[in-house]
Amino acid sequence: MARPVVNRLRELRARKRWTQADLAKAAGVSRQAINTIENGKHDPSVTLAYRIAAALDTNIEEAFIFTSGEN
Repeated sequence: MARPVVNRLRELRARKRWTQADLAKAAGVSRQAINTIENGKHDPSVTLAYRIAAALDTNIEEAFIFTSGEN
């Protein structure tokens, strides 16, 4: 079964020429937290998802895409 939430963090970070550490600092979390979210090992809380999206100058729907979870 596919994950119900996919993220575009790597792509959005690249647009800003940011490292994971840059995004982590802007969002107020550790680099490891960004890494686990970016690699699909962890889904952020709604609050953190909004902070990440704001740091990337986008909206939550652009950064995190909800799918049905089916292929």
